[in-house]
Amino acid sequence: MKLLIMGPPGAGKGTQADKIVAKFNIVHISTGDMFRQAIKSGTALGKEAKEYLDQGLLVPDEVTNGIVRERLVKSDCENGFLLDGYPRTVAQAVSLDEMLFDLNMHIDAVLNIVVSHSLLLDRLTGRRICKECGTTYHKTFNPTKEFDVCDRCGGKLYQRKDDNIETVESRLRVYNNQTKPLLDYYKAKGNLFNINGEQDIDKVFAEIKTTLGGLK
Repeated sequence: MKLLIMGPPGAGKGTQADKIVAKFNIVHISTGDMFRQAIKSGTALGKEAKEYLDQGLLVPDEVTNGIVRERLVKSDCENGFLLDGYPRTVAQAVSLDEMLFDLNMHIDAVLNIVVSHSLLLDRLTGRRICKECGTTYHKTFNPTKEFDVCDRCGGKLYQRKDDNIETVESRLRVYNNQTKPLLDYYKAKGNLFNINGEQDIDKVFAEIKTTLGGLK
């Protein structure tokens, strides 16, 4: 089974990705992992990607697409894979379709985990971290017994700068702007499946299993 998973920050995509690869015995392929492996292996594309990354630049599509192809031809992908973080644009999606066609493969399903804007804000801005021991809490989903005091060591809790509402709003806005054309692309192809990410974790996964079971 060849899958692509999508979802905004805070949607629980990582949790569901772990469950999917374990259940269906397929490999989880993330953009970061692909780049790290290509660079570690010292491939020509890996070296080229490293030059861009070392300069703080975006890796061009042709390099990224090449690294993805190098990963997809490995033997562990024969049974299936879950792509995570790629493609990010319609241009990359078109390139992915072309390389999969060459490899006699195709994407069976694009799983898009949907969560309302208000709930995403609550999830992403509610994190609190202990200044002393680093334990992570959430004001709604994993609160401390005493407000802003760590249960483990009694240290004071704080909110990371990238968890404040302005930063989170910006992250979500960027994601939505970049992703909408991609969702429209896969919707037109008929392989986009929206998953209700506002349910309990196990219920989200149950919906994913039902969706994928219907493809067989």
